[in-house]
Amino acid sequence: MIAFFIWFNAISQYEEVVIHGSEMEQQIENLAAQQDGEPEDDSYFQTLEYYRRNKLNLNTAGESELKELRFVSDLQIQTFLLYRKVLGNLISIYELQAVPGWDLTIIQKLLLYVKVGNVLSFSSNLKDRLTSGQHSLLLRMQQVLEKSNGFNRPDSISIRYPGSATKIMFRYKYNYRNIFQFGVTGDKDAGEMFFRGSQKQGFDFYSFHLFARKLGVVKHLALGDFTVNLGQGLIHWQSMAFKKSADITAVKRQADILRPYNSPGEYNFMRGVGITVGVKHFDFTTFASLRKIDGTVNADTSQTNDDYISSILNSGYHRTITEVSKKNAITQTAIGGNVSYRQNSLHVGVNAVAFKFSAPLIRNNFLYNTYAIRGDRWVNYSFDYSYTYRNVHFFGEAAIDKHHSRAFVGGLLASLNEKVDASLVYRNIEKSYQTLYGNAFTESAYPTNEKGLFTGLSLRPTPLLKIDAYADVFSFPWLRYRVDAPSKGSEYLLQLSFRPNRQIEFYTRLKNESKEINRSGLDVATHFADVRPRQSWRTQIVYKISRQITYSQRLELLWFDHNRANASEQGYLMYVDCKYKPLSQPMSLQGRLQFFQTKGFDSRIYAFENDVLYSFSIPQFIGKGFRYYLNFKSDISKKMIIWFRWAQTIYGNQNSISSGLDQIIGNKRSEIKVQFLYSF
Repeated sequence: MIAFFIWFNAISQYEEVVIHGSEMEQQIENLAAQQDGEPEDDSYFQTLEYYRRNKLNLNTAGESELKELRFVSDLQIQTFLLYRKVLGNLISIYELQAVPGWDLTIIQKLLLYVKVGNVLSFSSNLKDRLTSGQHSLLLRMQQVLEKSNGFNRPDSISIRYPGSATKIMFRYKYNYRNIFQFGVTGDKDAGEMFFRGSQKQGFDFYSFHLFARKLGVVKHLALGDFTVNLGQGLIHWQSMAFKKSADITAVKRQADILRPYNSPGEYNFMRGVGITVGVKHFDFTTFASLRKIDGTVNADTSQTNDDYISSILNSGYHRTITEVSKKNAITQTAIGGNVSYRQNSLHVGVNAVAFKFSAPLIRNNFLYNTYAIRGDRWVNYSFDYSYTYRNVHFFGEAAIDKHHSRAFVGGLLASLNEKVDASLVYRNIEKSYQTLYGNAFTESAYPTNEKGLFTGLSLRPTPLLKIDAYADVFSFPWLRYRVDAPSKGSEYLLQLSFRPNRQIEFYTRLKNESKEINRSGLDVATHFADVRPRQSWRTQIVYKISRQITYSQRLELLWFDHNRANASEQGYLMYVDCKYKPLSQPMSLQGRLQFFQTKGFDSRIYAFENDVLYSFSIPQFIGKGFRYYLNFKSDISKKMIIWFRWAQTIYGNQNSISSGLDQIIGNKRSEIKVQFLYSF
């Protein structure tokens, strides 16, 4: 047992090197691929960093706090809470091994963020909440050194970027024991003006939030900017949410209905007030939001002369004259709420959300937009549930929209025995079902026009070996973007993870995707849809050479539509990564050297990169070349931390990068990033 404790402690130290693990990296890579860019919502990583610095006491943690860690499934949360209720508070962190459904993998991930201690009471009066918390100031500046077309054009041309090429993000935050916080965030994108022109107030985007928990019967109170998460995402989900990955138990949406928002993303949040009140087994939540959003407002040329909205924009860019003219062009009003009942492991809830726009929404007249939202009002309703019976956790949501179109997502998580976990998710969403901020566990980015069945299995035949696999089959009853007919597809994944000792982590993954896409090269009104398979094989190893040095390496191969010689594409990516953290110095150094070659867009490859704290870097690689980056972190004092990052991509077979106003003439793209964090 003593030897096990020593090995266990060593593993927990190793997890601080790979802070999020391979499953989290894959989730973020998938998210970047789906939305074609890095996510801007960093609230989840703010939560992880808070618990890394202020460990969560497992003897006082409730369901809400445990859900914030994300990598603990609802089934594991319910079994832990039942274990603690029956046997009392934990004496040691190693007692987690006795919790049904908990294995070494999940415990290793938790060690960085939790502790076991005495149940201590602390003051929660207004004075302490306002004066005894932690303040932090964060400033991040980044810039691509090569100038793109948008900056090179003369000032007399209206289609150009009039602002500087520097992207700036500022955030002040106050936090008292994670039960009371407030702060302000400012963000300026590259090309946007700063304290001049269209941005005389400084930053292009400002966000303010005040959020309180545990105010007697008031469980949550949100003022300013916040996110709303209802059910399983069929009608509304604004916090970061993942989909398919090797972590087959992460298929259920789990988060508080109201959460504070202080990220630089300019679209996916509410602005107003929200409150959750708890009375015995019931929770009542209501919220209201009034905010300006970006969009294209067109003048109606008919006899009514009424303006209408042809598109809603979520990029947050306000650089050119055209982009600035679309800023805050639409007024969006939203109201909604939830009533939920919880008794032991049973939860049921009723949800509703309604929107009103300053003008009717009328989308482009494409066939795939036949069922798109139209008009100046929209509403969705749903019923959600969850229930744990022994070693099985059931969950789901059924929803309808304004026109009574229906949608359903339901699934289960099961711990079949101490070595086998399983998951299943079924979805059936009518082609006419629509939602504005839905984000459910679906193949598509939005929950509409889809039927599918996902099954996952996780095996741990030995403590050192883990096998994860899933199969997902789906169909789309109506047309989609780039698919001019009803279509179907499938996706399969098999991953083997091996940890022979405390120094080495290895995994290899096979993935196969098959979807129907329009056949290109045909000059016809309606295209034929062909099945276009996409296979990839990835192998990655992380080797802790010493307590100071960690080495990692990845090789990924990809084949797209290999059965058709005239349309097939191949790609590969390989990198080596090294991190140096001296034991006696408050600093760390990390670098990567990477080679890649892909034939085109369909064979593009994404690779997660370590970045400065709270920032994302998941570039997509198309073409041929190599990339390297260097990250430096230094704790200047107990209160001040500084990060520096240099990254450069060099292409070997092209004379320009990107297109349009973002096109760079040449074969290099270099980026510098500096971040300061001052805590007091």
